Amino acid sequence: MTIVEPLLLDASEECREIVNLAREFARQEIAPYAAEWDREKRYPEEVMRKLAELGFLGMRIPERYGGLGLDTFTYLTVLEELAVADAGTSISLSVHNSLPVSMLLAHASEEQRERWLPAMARGEVLAAFSLSEAGAGSDAAAVRAQARRVSDGWVLEGEKAWVTNGDTADLLVTIVRTDTPDDRRGRRGMSVFLIPAGTDGVEPGKPEDKMGLRSSRTTTITLRDVHLTDQYLLGKEGEGYLYALRALDNGRMGVAAQAIGIGRGALEHAIRYAGEREQFGKPIKDFQAIQFKLADMATRLNAARALLFETARAVEAGGAVTERASMAKLFATESAMWVTNQAVQIYGGYGYMRDYPVERLFRDAKVTEIYEGTSEVQRIVIARGLHPKQSGNH
Repeated sequence: MTIVEPLLLDASEECREIVNLAREFARQEIAPYAAEWDREKRYPEEVMRKLAELGFLGMRIPERYGGLGLDTFTYLTVLEELAVADAGTSISLSVHNSLPVSMLLAHASEEQRERWLPAMARGEVLAAFSLSEAGAGSDAAAVRAQARRVSDGWVLEGEKAWVTNGDTADLLVTIVRTDTPDDRRGRRGMSVFLIPAGTDGVEPGKPEDKMGLRSSRTTTITLRDVHLTDQYLLGKEGEGYLYALRALDNGRMGVAAQAIGIGRGALEHAIRYAGEREQFGKPIKDFQAIQFKLADMATRLNAARALLFETARAVEAGGAVTERASMAKLFATESAMWVTNQAVQIYGGYGYMRDYPVERLFRDAKVTEIYEGTSEVQRIVIARGLHPKQSGNH
């Protein structure tokens, strides 16, 4: 155990075993191939199958539906361990386990839960979540994809953007408008649909050529005359935007864990390199300038993890965590960006070369400040929480 790894002092024996399993799997099955996946933009299907066999696609699914039913702390620690090796694999797993699972558990009918959750827990169904569009990023309420009522259900039209697992998912949990052009209801005019892969009219675009997370597939999804019956509507009509906001707390915690893993991977590489690289007759780790960088990197990552674990404890206690989840994501992702930048600096010219791992980690870190709500959006959420609504009693 090093000071950059998560402390498991109060963890249950089950938690320790699962985290250690994830760590060993990441080191043996993911880390040796991550650079190759990045170069080739290759989605690691075989690794995802192995993760499914180990139960990691059902981490947040209750045991009654065949999942592991892990607590929030254990789940987030597993995501960190996977992200140390490859951030793309971590986010593919996080998206599946967070937004779709939480929305199904909170709002689906029992029939929908029985249909989807056991298959998701077994890894037979990989899920994706789709809210954003080309014109609806930070302004999520600007969604334009439309579902219109027909005699036997709904017809969906539109295009969704930046869908993680977009062309590999078996189930797309997507948000579209269900109000009408003549009667727009703003945030109350959006609903959630469960769209099985292979449904007529669902067309994934080609994978985006991204700066980082190149082992994770991100695509557009075009909906052309997609017919769905009411059994594919999740929860109540018109409540989709509210459902998404609640689920995003889980997604943001997952991204925070991913970011901490990226930063920790960069720090571990930087520590090893600083002990091997010699200048002026001694390892560069002996120079105070490098020591201070490493110390600050370790401190920021541990602080980010502490904030995330505080949020996890609040979740387990049943408390509201929206602002805390935003704080955790904001601090963790900006820390990851700062730490990976310092790692590149410690490597010097080699850090700028694709032959060395910190260059990839630097690229991977950037998007964590953008998706699941930009850093600017997180600051807005946090600031709003500093001014709670008055109760009317003075």
